[in-house]
Amino acid sequence: MHLREPLIKAFLENIGWAAAQRDTLVADASGRTYERLNLKSQNAILMNAPYEADEDVRPFISVGNLLADFGLSPPKILNQDIKNGFLLLEDFGNDIFADLCKSSPELEITMYDTAVSVLVNLHQNSAPDNLLPYTQDVYLREAKLLIKWYMPAVIGKPVSDKISQEFDNITAETFSKISTENQVLVMRDYHAENLMWLPNRIGIKKVGLLDFQDALAGHAAYDLVSLLEDARRDTSSELRKEMLKKYLSKSNRNPENFITAYSLLGAQRNIKIIGIFARLALRDKKAHYVDLIPRVWEHLMRDLQHPACYKLMKWITANVPPPTLEVRKKLLNIS
Repeated sequence: MHLREPLIKAFLENIGWAAAQRDTLVADASGRTYERLNLKSQNAILMNAPYEADEDVRPFISVGNLLADFGLSPPKILNQDIKNGFLLLEDFGNDIFADLCKSSPELEITMYDTAVSVLVNLHQNSAPDNLLPYTQDVYLREAKLLIKWYMPAVIGKPVSDKISQEFDNITAETFSKISTENQVLVMRDYHAENLMWLPNRIGIKKVGLLDFQDALAGHAAYDLVSLLEDARRDTSSELRKEMLKKYLSKSNRNPENFITAYSLLGAQRNIKIIGIFARLALRDKKAHYVDLIPRVWEHLMRDLQHPACYKLMKWITANVPPPTLEVRKKLLNIS
């Protein structure tokens, strides 16, 4: 990233922010980096999204515009350099949902209630035509990350062709049950570390949205799963039940069909996340993600209890080692 420093300085010079104080923000799992800029009591966020790290600011701009059109609160884009991968963004401050749930737990219900209302309102609109669909092929490709990264590391050998084919067959059968009707904009990473609390705004605008550039057209249950089955913080069964009940009461969706889709998408998402977290540890040396896998496994086990997931549950139980301490040590190459 230091090779991009001259480009960053040139961008800031061109837009009048060269004299700003720059503070690096905590990196996420992507190739993007962020800095908070302060200039004469004005704050902004610099997004650095290098193309050589497979990043691209254009989807962020496009999806952000869609979300704003729907009356939501993505950060305003104050300036941009699309060619070099820089955006100057509105600074939402420091009130991340996940942090506030720790420091001010009395706000948890209010914040999650508002976050669910965001989804209810968003899902009143059909998916925009310019969004790619969340297809069966995408579900299966993402689920395959479990086979590619988690399983070989924890069983100590490559996954056999037989086992791999069984997985392909069962996931294809299972995820084919996810309805493709009434698709909506799916942000895909709608969880407490990507949501900001903006109490001075009104209604659903109180939820500041981050990390939505990978949006697809998919099932309405997906982002609710992402919110309630959070990989990074514990959500109580009471919170999950109350928020699911709220969503169903405020939307016009068939409860039985929605809960089936919720369980199927939860299983798909959590299988994918276990694979991603294993990859982050093994390939990218981001060891802290291994500590999150047991929580994701608990979500997966709960999702698999739904009858629609019966065959997948049997296969996972028979073939995939749970993330015990010994298993997690293998992901960290600790003997």
